[in-house]
Amino acid sequence: MPTVLIAGASRGIGLELARQYAADGWHVIGTRRNARGESALRSAGAEPRRLDVSDASQFEALAASLAGSSLDLFIHSAGIYGPDTSGLAQPDEQAFEEIMRVNVLAAMCSMSSIGPLVARAGGRMVYLSSSMGSIAQMNGTYGWLYRTSKAALNAALKCTAGELGRRGVTCLALHPGWVRTDMGGPNASIDVVTSVTGMRRVIAAARKKDNGRFLDYTGAEIPW
Repeated sequence: MPTVLIAGASRGIGLELARQYAADGWHVIGTRRNARGESALRSAGAEPRRLDVSDASQFEALAASLAGSSLDLFIHSAGIYGPDTSGLAQPDEQAFEEIMRVNVLAAMCSMSSIGPLVARAGGRMVYLSSSMGSIAQMNGTYGWLYRTSKAALNAALKCTAGELGRRGVTCLALHPGWVRTDMGGPNASIDVVTSVTGMRRVIAAARKKDNGRFLDYTGAEIPW
């Protein structure tokens, strides 16, 4: 039975990932912050583990609790959007620190702590990014805190892909699309099931040659 660890799995895209992988017979380990998230994960058929991604040290503790295990797949689904911004308004320092801690530092900590567990299985590490983090496609300042954090995440993934790729790991940045979730809002273009179904196809099709690529949920390439 293959094993997947999903960080940020108690709602939205992460929870649907947990549901679909569990339904396909995977052993799913999903992280949550609170008791409500634990109930949702158990209902989805997943094994809940506590993880607050805003506390970077908790990834080391999670990895230690899985010592001796190997992971076929790790998906980092945790992330926040932060405040809506436009123009060149002075960034709020507290908001900046929170977004960078959750969207970038937590991901980097997972790369260093969870990466060795994935390397044992020659598996895949997938990070949910966003087309808003594509420097090539940036043409305005709307949501620039979020955009900046996703561009930084992409840079971290490219660095990691080189290191872990030599150990047999395939690393991907995936854009899930504009999805109807708490973050995406009710006017988004696709639902969670469509997004997750598409991403799972992309993940399943990924091979060593795809290490370090930036793709969307349909498999289309996104420029860095």
